[in-house]
Parts: sequence; C-alpha cells; structure tokens
Amino acid sequence: MVFGAKSARTTKEPTDSVAVRSGDSTAVRADGTQLRRRLGRADLKAVPEARRALRELLRQWGRPGCSETAELLTSELVTNALIHTDHDAVLTATVSAHGLHVEVRDFVARKPRPQAPSPEEGTHGRGLLLVESLADAWGVRAHGVGKSVWFELDAEAA
Repeated sequence: MVFGAKSARTTKEPTDSVAVRSGDSTAVRADGTQLRRRLGRADLKAVPEARRALRELLRQWGRPGCSETAELLTSELVTNALIHTDHDAVLTATVSAHGLHVEVRDFVARKPRPQAPSPEEGTHGRGLLLVESLADAWGVRAHGVGKSVWFELDAEAA
C-alpha cells in the first residue's frame, strides 16, 4: 500500500558489489549509487550519522551542495523509525539519473499518518508533514514484517 505519493515511479536497484566499512554498519555500493545502513534500536546517534553518510553519497554523486532537503527528510524518517518502534531499522538511499530514493524500513506493521501537531507537542509531530511538503513523492510500503517509509527527490532537487 502506498499513500501520500505525488507520483508513482519504480526504482531499479543496480546489482553491483557492496563495500562495507569496517567497524560500521554502513554499506556503500561499489559504484557509489547506494547507501545501506542498519540503525540500532533507539540509537538516536544514528540520526546525525545517517545525515553524514547521505551527504557523502550525494557528494560522490556530484550534488554536494544540494543535500539540505535530503538530509532533513532522511533525519525525519530515521527519527520516526527509532522513536516510534522498539526495533532496529534499515536506511537505504539510492541515487540514479532520475534522482534520489530514500527509504527507512522498520519491523512494526503500524503505518504512520501525517497529522497536524498540537501546540502542546512543541516541535514533535511535524516530520511526515515536512516529508509530504518537501518530497517530490513519498509513501509507505507494507512488508511481510513491518514497512518502509520512503521519499523521492528528483535529480534537480536532490
């Protein structure tokens, strides 16, 4: 099931080899087109680390100055997965000629829904509204166990 998507596009993943950084849970495809990172349960240190890894992926892709929106939206998805579930998650970011596709998979079936935050919540409750507003496409895909929340930015925006 996909909801909230502004466009429907299938992202093909290349099948090249993957390099894993030692002492890290980050894998980067050898051709520099994909980042995959395991996020430990409730490990909020993973948020800035995910931003840095995404920034490096975008730099290798040739778009180092265009990562603010991508980093912000990635931070929101990672934070949501770590705060609203009690499980690990997996961040995958893929670049192609079409743009950037980022998804965070967790292992809880409950689907997130954007909702207007209440004044009592301070800065909480705005993540999916930011994703909905800034991404060119976004949605939720159910898996046998859990779900993936994803967004896309076109090549010009990424």
